[in-house]
Amino acid sequence: MNLGKWAAGAAMGLALASCQTTEATDAVQGVPASVGPIDRADLVAAAGNNANWLTYGRDYAEQRYSPLSSINAGNVGQLGLAWYADMDTARGQEATPLVIDGQMFVTTAWSKVKAFDATTGAPLWEYDPQVPGETAVKACCDVVNRGAAAWGDKLYLGTLDGRLIALDRATGNEVWSKVTVDQSKPYTITGAPRVIDGKVLIGNGGAEYGVRGYVSAYDAESGEMLWRFYTVPGAPEEASGESAAMAAARETWNGEWWTLGGGGTVWDAMAYDPDLDLLYIGVGNGAPWNQAYRSPGGGDNLYLSSIVALRPDTGEYVWHYQTTPGDTWDFTATQHIILADLEIGGETREVLMQAPKNGFFYVIDRATGELISANNYVPQNWTTGIDMETGRPIEVAEARYGDTGVPFVSTPGAGGGHNWHPMAFHPGERLVFIPAIEAGFPYVPEENWEPDLNYGFNVGIDQSAGFLPADAEIRAASAAATKGALIAWDPVAQQERWRVQYPGPWNGGALATGGGLVFQGTAAGNMAAYSVTDGTELWRFRAQTGVVAPPITYMIDGQQYMAVMAGWGGIWSLAPGGILNETSGPVQNISRLLVFKLGANGELPPEPELVRLPLDPPAFRGSEAQVASGTYDYGRYCGACHGDNAVGSTVLPDLRRSAVLQSDQVWQTIVHDGALSQRGMVGFAESLSPERIEAIRQFVIFRANQDKELDQRGG
Repeated sequence: MNLGKWAAGAAMGLALASCQTTEATDAVQGVPASVGPIDRADLVAAAGNNANWLTYGRDYAEQRYSPLSSINAGNVGQLGLAWYADMDTARGQEATPLVIDGQMFVTTAWSKVKAFDATTGAPLWEYDPQVPGETAVKACCDVVNRGAAAWGDKLYLGTLDGRLIALDRATGNEVWSKVTVDQSKPYTITGAPRVIDGKVLIGNGGAEYGVRGYVSAYDAESGEMLWRFYTVPGAPEEASGESAAMAAARETWNGEWWTLGGGGTVWDAMAYDPDLDLLYIGVGNGAPWNQAYRSPGGGDNLYLSSIVALRPDTGEYVWHYQTTPGDTWDFTATQHIILADLEIGGETREVLMQAPKNGFFYVIDRATGELISANNYVPQNWTTGIDMETGRPIEVAEARYGDTGVPFVSTPGAGGGHNWHPMAFHPGERLVFIPAIEAGFPYVPEENWEPDLNYGFNVGIDQSAGFLPADAEIRAASAAATKGALIAWDPVAQQERWRVQYPGPWNGGALATGGGLVFQGTAAGNMAAYSVTDGTELWRFRAQTGVVAPPITYMIDGQQYMAVMAGWGGIWSLAPGGILNETSGPVQNISRLLVFKLGANGELPPEPELVRLPLDPPAFRGSEAQVASGTYDYGRYCGACHGDNAVGSTVLPDLRRSAVLQSDQVWQTIVHDGALSQRGMVGFAESLSPERIEAIRQFVIFRANQDKELDQRGG
């Protein structure tokens, strides 16, 4: 590869990125046409490589901005379907595709990988890591995978069961595989790896079930582990010889947090500044959520809910900023991190930007970790603001439900004001586009709570207390208060510029382009393009399924393409329930890769009718005691997959409609004995007695009869 020629072309491309005339940019938009083996120079210069999409966030700064402008505000109405590919996994699709040298690489649910010709869609190869089905019960939020990383001639992915795998990029053959977690514990991997100077970086998930978080670096060629940075301190016997950063963190914890690991998993966000040589990671929530059980007596509990800067060569701690000290609400800081240079107060500042779950947008000096500014981007009631001298939230006393013992309905809730769905930054407009969520959550402290490491959620609250009531009016009011938006946020002024309002949350990640466009998919089943200046909708495509993944764009042979993974899923579709689309029906999963270009006229097959089993449960003959017991156990062990209050999604079985309800023996065979473990439905014999499992069945029968009566009354 001629690096001198590439550097000149990249510089020209960046200089013209903000120009809206297609003629001025077409000559350089496709440079370089080929990169070959990927090295540091390629990834450092990825922002100027418009032919390819080399890494998860397009560049190390994770801006998800492309200067490509062949598709622009003036002609986006001519955008059509160039090709599509059906997936073989009918679960949530959250991956960012990579495009390298005319080939597209996607990961799918169940950690599978597929390669296509990026122009025609011709399949090239596929890889299945054969994740055991019973791993699904360890995943809080669906069996999703968010993408792969590339280095040299290889691809790297993390698997749901905790492996890091290297594949030959040309053939899909496995080169090496390393187990990165203790597989006897409820660890998972759903996030995309990153690669810095031949080091593959990977985190993990599982804090809801009780694990200790960390991020690790592996040698890209051999798979040898090079370093590991733990985000929370271990047991007391591990204190001897630990780093100064971990010793400082230990002072902020109380009790016996290590018995459940403490949490702090690094399950998504990372970014890298090659000039400062700093890796930034986002750290998750505590285990359990309720700090009163996790760390009695309080404490900041470092490094939960923090952005941490590390040296990528060694994993050495440099600085941290904690967005939610002593987190007790699942307010993770694992959300998308963007790096940019902004003019603030007449000075150019090197900043890091994040909109974590807690509802505040942060602008931070990325060299020092100093807080520059913060403001809430969605309504919030757990603070009166951020103290700009200390950088800490000014909490309202009643928000700490674990201390008061009184329930608190927080806005935002555990789903966050923004979840994993990537934002995008448009440098010309100086706007960040946030896939926002507006929804509350009831945190109800549970007396005498006890952990259960056998598949139960270990969050330290009463999970049955948040169920939607059967009353149709209250249910409708709750649904009306839950919505989503695409928010164009000015990070300098710390205020909203414009928004696109959606009827529900869990809409897709964003992509900004030099064509004056922001692309985003919706939970209601559309792919859309909006004007970056005012949010006017300029194009819409009916995707037939919810789109939660972020789109990408690339150029081959002078033609710009836009691609996105479609497929309804993730925690919101499984637990809070299905989102209604414009035709007022539940959204179904139709997992596909969709690729668009100007002038294309491809069509999807006719949209299938969603066929759902009727609500026809057996008569309820259980007792009040069974319903009470079943309500609690369903909430703790079943609701994350089969829906709050037994209102199931279209992705996994809606138990109210299941024929299994008819037979107590079949129910026990599945729920107690694990007859369907290979499909992800493990048995709960280690946690629940046959009597408690029968009580869950009676609760579901009770709920099914309630909802059947409502349907018959027209509710």
